[in-house]
Parts: sequence; structure tokens; C-alpha cells
Amino acid sequence: MDWTHYRFRSLWPLPAACAAVYQALERVEEYPRWWPQVRAVSRLNDTTGIITIRSVLPYDMTFTARETRRDPAAGVLEIAMSGDIEGWSRWTITADGTGTLARYDQVVDVNKPLLRRLAVPGRPFFRANHRLMMRAGRRGLLGHLQAV
Repeated sequence: MDWTHYRFRSLWPLPAACAAVYQALERVEEYPRWWPQVRAVSRLNDTTGIITIRSVLPYDMTFTARETRRDPAAGVLEIAMSGDIEGWSRWTITADGTGTLARYDQVVDVNKPLLRRLAVPGRPFFRANHRLMMRAGRRGLLGHLQAV
């Protein structure tokens, strides 16, 4: 087993229209306004930016995000990542009753040297850290959607 390889899936049921959720999620540069763990987003061009995240554990992760798919009709936003983490992530937005289900899938390898050294003993903490970050992101997005 490669202890630096991770697969994540988060499901966010949201009481908002699919179009509103998609629009909020495609505006990555606004994430720091509503998602506390997304510390900075710097656009390099129309499809690429640098993102810094930090959750509960005391380390930042910085990576370049390059858009690989933006498909409003299918409700899909996908990026390739390189830097402290390498891999991809995808939002898939679908109708869910009167609201929306935002599904987040991510497959990454950790490149950050400290996290690689702590891969085996730290793995449960890193996974918990990710869950907490995603939980806070959903709460933040709910508040953002209610404010707009």
C-alpha cells in the first residue's frame, strides 16, 4: 500500500438550485470568502491558479490547480493538481429532490516532504483533517448560498 496515496469522496446535500451551487463552486477565487480552510487563491490565467489550504493540523498545502473540465450542462468541474499534492479533484452537481447534491471526488498523492515522512503514523489524522475541512466547506457554502 502506498501510504501517501489518498482517495476522498464527500457528499454535500444543499437546499439550493443546481445552477446556484455550480456557479458558487466554479468561482474558485471566492472560496476563501466562505471556506475558512482555503487560505488563498491566486489566478495565473483563465484556467490555472495557485491554491493554499490549511485545516486543523498545523501545515499549509500549496498546489497549482489547472482546470481540465468545466461542463455546466453535466454539472461537472474538474481540476488537475500539482505541488504539495498531485492528482485530480472533481465536483459533480446533480438535482436531489428540491435541492442539490454536490459530490466531491479527489485522488491525490502527497508530495510535501513532512507529510511523506509522517505518512504511516499520520494517515488517520490526515484523513480526519480532510473530513473536518470538507465539513467546514459545506457549512461555509450553505451560508454563502443563503447570503446571495
